[in-house]
Amino acid sequence: METAIDKNAGFCAGVTNAIKIAEEYLKTHDSLYCLGELVHNETVMATLIERGLKIISIDDLKTIHSSTVLLRAHGEPKSTYRIAKDNNNTIIDATCPIVTKLQQNVINSHLRGENIYIFGQREHPEVAGIIGNIDGRAVVFGSLYEIRHLKEGDKITLYSQTTMPPYEYQEIIDELKNRKVDIIAANSICNSVKNRLDALKEFCKEHSVIIFVTGSNSSNGKSLFTICKEINSRSHLISSAEEIDKRWFDACKSIGISGATSTPVSLLNAVAEHIHHIL
Repeated sequence: METAIDKNAGFCAGVTNAIKIAEEYLKTHDSLYCLGELVHNETVMATLIERGLKIISIDDLKTIHSSTVLLRAHGEPKSTYRIAKDNNNTIIDATCPIVTKLQQNVINSHLRGENIYIFGQREHPEVAGIIGNIDGRAVVFGSLYEIRHLKEGDKITLYSQTTMPPYEYQEIIDELKNRKVDIIAANSICNSVKNRLDALKEFCKEHSVIIFVTGSNSSNGKSLFTICKEINSRSHLISSAEEIDKRWFDACKSIGISGATSTPVSLLNAVAEHIHHIL
């Protein structure tokens, strides 16, 4: 039975950089504080924690003094930097450049007095960081239903969380234009997310069964898996090889293995090896 790993899968550049920074630091130090999960993948996090990465919350940061703290790719509000500085902490900033650019664009919109709307997940750390820089003065929404009040004559500036599905963002833009809403739509979705979508759709068409590997906390993973399921009904979501049921592969000609932007290729390889072992 043919088994193929999606060549377009693996860490995005922002996650790759953040992990590399943490690994390099821990080569010469016993421990490193990290504000929140560095990557939404249980396997990768377990390895980093074993090497000395210590996950802390913003409340923890308020009590930590004269230490080194890593800020992950998701980005943080300016208040986080102030807290760290007040406590004489050294920051290693691994914020993704795409997120940094989005943060600054939103700040500029705020300074111009624009009515800001953000397509995203309110509880996602990236969104929390963005709106934290403008004192929460933005409407965060996850669907068209949540902005049904917008109508002709309303004027808004629209942004998106960098990992949201591009096609959903475009649907929102088109619908608001149909309503004659005066809209400035920013191109704020990461190109790696955009490029993955079309490639993933084709990959799902090419195989009888799709195994999609992602951490349970990855919003990007859940979003991409939804696309897999739409294209190929025999798609299965797992976080580790042990969750695989060999019955999934009955009457199967080929198996495709893919994952989220927070899923390492090494984990995809491990899943492939496990499948070969059980079949």
